[in-house]
Amino acid sequence: MKTQLTRRVLLPAAAGALASCARAPEPPRQPSPIAVLKAQGYATDLLPLLRRGAQECGLDARGKRVLLKPNLVEFDHKTCINTHPAVLAATVELFRSLGAADVRIGEGPGHRRDTLFLAEEAGYMEAVPRFESLFVDLNRDDVSRRPGFLHDDSIYLPNTALQADLIVSLPKMKTHHWAGATLSMKNYFGLVPGAVYGWPKNPLHYAGIDRSIVGLSRIFRRNFAIVDGIIGMEGNGPIQGTPKSSNVIVMGADLVAVDATCCRIMGIDPTKVNYLGQASDLGNLDESQIPQRGERIDAVHQRFQLIDQFSHLRLG
Repeated sequence: MKTQLTRRVLLPAAAGALASCARAPEPPRQPSPIAVLKAQGYATDLLPLLRRGAQECGLDARGKRVLLKPNLVEFDHKTCINTHPAVLAATVELFRSLGAADVRIGEGPGHRRDTLFLAEEAGYMEAVPRFESLFVDLNRDDVSRRPGFLHDDSIYLPNTALQADLIVSLPKMKTHHWAGATLSMKNYFGLVPGAVYGWPKNPLHYAGIDRSIVGLSRIFRRNFAIVDGIIGMEGNGPIQGTPKSSNVIVMGADLVAVDATCCRIMGIDPTKVNYLGQASDLGNLDESQIPQRGERIDAVHQRFQLIDQFSHLRLG
């Protein structure tokens, strides 16, 4: 299958496409409520907590086809690389209890791995009953072409993701050695099929990670996020960092506002994070437009370590 998303196409288009990321400011949006909820650990009964967050964010999943997108990156001996299985299992039960018509789990890891084996090693098969019947390997799913990715380029995307009424991003709260932070929006890299674009999906890197994050967010607009910040990662993330306990779950429908809130919890200034600045027309970045539900940011604030390259992102 031949695709237009290639290094040859994207690199010459990069300069012109930057203009599409820096769009004129839109009129003020409606406020974006974000729930920040304390969770003492993964042994806690997370389902009541998620129900509370869903209610406070006004989540309605009745009759919807829901795709849950965990962050399944690599074999994890640190417990902070992948979305924890307890969070994934509780989220499956949450959406069933909310009346979703169908709940699926999908992921397309960036490294060339046996995805089901990776899921088994992450504890997903044990935690989620009938996991294999719910799971779609998005790296190998049937695809359809979508125009309008990164200015004039097209992209092939998994049909399971394109047909979902709601995509729920389930990332870890982590720093990232190229983007500064990897949260609900960066997690959508796993929606890009490796069978089409290879591993580790280098065309997205050639085009620019920040621009690719925003480009995917412009395509997928029916979203919700549940960020696993119970144990996150600081330092040289998203794989080689160290565990960081924040004991929080962050929830919301506006992914820009979710990521901005997570950044503030991590001690990062979201206005200095490139992809968030480029996506400011897609959601609320201004803290005054993000009504806080649950815990105040200053009550759960953690100072995540950053590599030297991103020391300028520090709040305060």
